Amino acid sequence: MTPEHNSHTGHDKHAGHDPEIFRRKFWLSLALTVPIVVTSHMVMDWFGYRLDFPGMVWVGPVLGTVVFAYGGWPFLTGAVREVRDRAPGMMLLIAMAITVAYLASLATSLRVFDLDFWWELAALVTIMLLGHWQEMKAIGQARGALAALAALLPDDAERISSGGPPERVAVADLRVGDTVLVRPGGRVPADGRVVDGTAELDESMITGESRPVSRGVDDRVVAGTVATDSAIRVRVDAVGADTALAGIQRLVAQAQAAGGRAQVLADRFAAVLFYVAMAAAVASLAVWSAIGDVDEAVVRTITVLVISCPHALGLAIPLVIALSTSVAAKSGILVKDRLALERMRTVDAVLFDKTGTLTRGTHTVVGVAASTGTDPDEVLRLAAGVEADSEHPLARAIVAAAERVGPATGTGFRSLPGRGVRATVDETAYAVGGPALLRELDASVPDDLRDAETEWSARGAAVLYLVRLDGTPTALGAVGLADEVRPEARQAVAELRDLGVRTIAMVTGDARSVAESVAADLGFRRGVDEVFAEVLPADKDDIVTDLRSRGHIVAMVGDGVNDAPALARADVGIAIGAGTDVAIESAGVVLASSDPRGVSATARLSRAAYRKMVQNLAWAAGYNVVAIPSAAGVFAFAGFALSPAAAAVLMSASTIVVALNAQTLRRVRLTPRSD
Repeated sequence: MTPEHNSHTGHDKHAGHDPEIFRRKFWLSLALTVPIVVTSHMVMDWFGYRLDFPGMVWVGPVLGTVVFAYGGWPFLTGAVREVRDRAPGMMLLIAMAITVAYLASLATSLRVFDLDFWWELAALVTIMLLGHWQEMKAIGQARGALAALAALLPDDAERISSGGPPERVAVADLRVGDTVLVRPGGRVPADGRVVDGTAELDESMITGESRPVSRGVDDRVVAGTVATDSAIRVRVDAVGADTALAGIQRLVAQAQAAGGRAQVLADRFAAVLFYVAMAAAVASLAVWSAIGDVDEAVVRTITVLVISCPHALGLAIPLVIALSTSVAAKSGILVKDRLALERMRTVDAVLFDKTGTLTRGTHTVVGVAASTGTDPDEVLRLAAGVEADSEHPLARAIVAAAERVGPATGTGFRSLPGRGVRATVDETAYAVGGPALLRELDASVPDDLRDAETEWSARGAAVLYLVRLDGTPTALGAVGLADEVRPEARQAVAELRDLGVRTIAMVTGDARSVAESVAADLGFRRGVDEVFAEVLPADKDDIVTDLRSRGHIVAMVGDGVNDAPALARADVGIAIGAGTDVAIESAGVVLASSDPRGVSATARLSRAAYRKMVQNLAWAAGYNVVAIPSAAGVFAFAGFALSPAAAAVLMSASTIVVALNAQTLRRVRLTPRSD
């Protein structure tokens, strides 16, 4: 059976359960378990203390019954479903263990037996509730991701009626053919085409394109994008489920449904242990009854079921996960899906989104060129003066870079939508803009500035010119702006190679020249690493699917809405914490900082945690190889038969071993050792 078709019983059997239910049951059961344990005669004997107060004899029966009925209810109902589905596993094993312990303890309280298991019963229920609480927290991720996607749309829109002022209506009331007004800073409410105006649109959350894109009459715009500088009017041609954003929602839902069907390792052990325990218990009952010792048959059967009680098995994975997530959190890594952490150890291909992940996602000035006789600092100062009143991201980058030289003060600022801006500085009129501005002004550009433009463009940088408007328009200088590669991104790539990752890939909506320039800066290997450029949202999901079809175990690292389907589709989705809510909701691991080196740290933690899981599971299930035959009385001919009390001690000892082994995770080093 393929992993896609397997299912963790906890996921299937508890579909619809709220994590809050398990949280409340856990804390109440824990509060009731403490007095049961403290008043247990076995525990008092272990630690050498004595308690005696009126009614103490009823602490175990009364509180234990509450824990069994209240805390154990999800496992009892889960066991019924497993029986009905003919798929015995962890839930049935837990239910049998707590039921046998409860009945034996109740019989002891009624002086029928001398088999007091109240504290073991309460502890088991409490531990299992803790593990399932953490498990259920991951189940609602799809709903969270889809809600975050929906939040990108504005609640209402300004619909323009013929001959009247804009009318504010709910987005749900828009129809194909309506015309809407999108003001500067506002989000486009539905897919459509521009019928009036020109504006720079921030489409990075949808397409991955790092630069604002100029959209004018007849250009298509999609819901969720932002008009950064000017107002436009859009005729709606797609609403509701037909929009591009709704398509991304569907991709996220489908990918998460496929990615959630993975079998938890503990279930395989639980299924085996269930059949082994049942066979041993039935055999014990039959053999000892046949011998004629019915009392011993009952004791042997109960002892087998008690020692098979999955205390350690239930703790083996949840405790490792709890500790590993704690260690991760201290290093800025938030583990949302325990299966994602487990799968990270096998990843051999890491696909990075470029914008905002390997790069900062914001433009910075990478160079300033000046014509002969002009100082580059003066070019930067004047350009900042012209751009001072603009809210465009490139303008903000120029103003920020000019802080070191002292930006000039401009007056008479005017935006030239789709071309640039103009203002007066030191009583001289200037304009700042790109090639469209140069063409409109028919401005002359010195050869040295053309050379700088060629060099910067080859590196994927945007180029803006400072043009003096007095007299014949002339370009005095040029400013190159690029999405800066994160310095730590190069180290992140190197660390992944050191960990044995076979392929490192980058995906972006940017042009091929931009992508290749960034890849070269990061040290990508030709013929080994891969670069995917000019990629649309659906293509990112397809790229992940293609990599997986080639046999790769894929981790996708991204931060935008356009990354959400791919994050959910990948074997491991890793979201940069500074990214959107959608990306974070769709991922199994979130890096609280924007440091991509957290990817290699996650891989190291995954490998260490998996080793502990395997060790704990091997012990939790393996000790039964000796314990179950001993409990069944196989060695009675040699004068050795494990008593129920000794079985409880062994069961507890196995739990202690598992807990101590898991604690060694605290010593795991997530960052590589420095040379």
